[in-house]
Amino acid sequence: MGNVTSIDASRPRALEFFAGIGLARMGLESAGFRVAWANDYEPDKKAMYDAQFGESDAQHFALGDVGKVVVDDLPRDVSLAWASSPCTDLSLAGNRAGLAGAQSGTFWHFIRLLDELKDDRPEVVVLENVIGLATSHGGDDLAAAIRAFNNLGYSVDVLSIDARRFVPQSRPRLFLVGAQNPPNDAPVPNSELRPDWLQWVYGDETLRTHRAALPAPPAPKTEGFGNEVEQMPLDDERWWDADRTESFVASLSPTQLDRVATMKRGTGVKYRTAYRRTRNGVPVWEVRADDISGCLRTARGGSSKQAVVRMGNKRLQVRWMTPREYARLMGAGDYDLTAARNNQALFGFGDAVAVPAVAWLAENYLLPLVNGEMKAQSTLSVKAV
Repeated sequence: MGNVTSIDASRPRALEFFAGIGLARMGLESAGFRVAWANDYEPDKKAMYDAQFGESDAQHFALGDVGKVVVDDLPRDVSLAWASSPCTDLSLAGNRAGLAGAQSGTFWHFIRLLDELKDDRPEVVVLENVIGLATSHGGDDLAAAIRAFNNLGYSVDVLSIDARRFVPQSRPRLFLVGAQNPPNDAPVPNSELRPDWLQWVYGDETLRTHRAALPAPPAPKTEGFGNEVEQMPLDDERWWDADRTESFVASLSPTQLDRVATMKRGTGVKYRTAYRRTRNGVPVWEVRADDISGCLRTARGGSSKQAVVRMGNKRLQVRWMTPREYARLMGAGDYDLTAARNNQALFGFGDAVAVPAVAWLAENYLLPLVNGEMKAQSTLSVKAV
């Protein structure tokens, strides 16, 4: 037991802002970090966090508004600060108020606390958010976030990573990696991680940025959702009844109906996901053509829950996606759901970041950066901005 404690103590420590149900922590700790402190304001998410990581961790979880956290609440001697700040004001499903919004604006409290840490600031900081941050207010919000990190002594790299590279769910996210001692790399500017629509960041001379040389991420998955479906009897009460299923089919467009009918007649069973959309003021269902889940969201973001459609052998059945399926699609298939209510779990996972995306970033970028395994730039001066 002492050996385990010694190994744990040797891991670089991290702060987990806007922790939610702890999926960022799962990814970071699988790569070798140790989360020493976490914060979120939602009791339901903390309850899930406690169930997953143990009640003994409660003392390290500051429940409440990040605006009320003071710098003395934070542990020192940490190497990384991670922030998955609320995306409601930035996502396409939200109100697009940007970083000035009531929820996404909590980012500035993260900046405030980093500022107040002064000489105890972590070597590396990460901001994770929806890709809408890159276009919010014509790019001004992203530039403002980078500039805020610059003013604290961090050079910033900006990456786009889709969870679909690791799990069968389309979930693109933006990751800002701030480094006090950025790597002195010169990788190919345009890559899978830094596509065309991000290149303006590196051409803006008012921003201090860098690009780390990283391995190519796994290719995006083209199938696999069916493997993550929770198996249940065909007479399980969670399958919709005949009337509700008939209404589902009746709402499909001719193209959608033809696709569903073909799979229904086929031999064997296929699974697809479906979203309820509003087209010309009328609610309709749309079934994905591929074996990939759409992006998991929450009702608070303006989107409906995702449904699972089972087709084949002349049979069609529909039901809501389960919390366990949400967990699997987030790379957290063994997450402890014993104490979570159904909607509580769906909200928790819908607001989170996919575990394997965090793990890949931590293993290939954050941990080497913290451990000094990336060649640092010869000058660490920050441009006046």
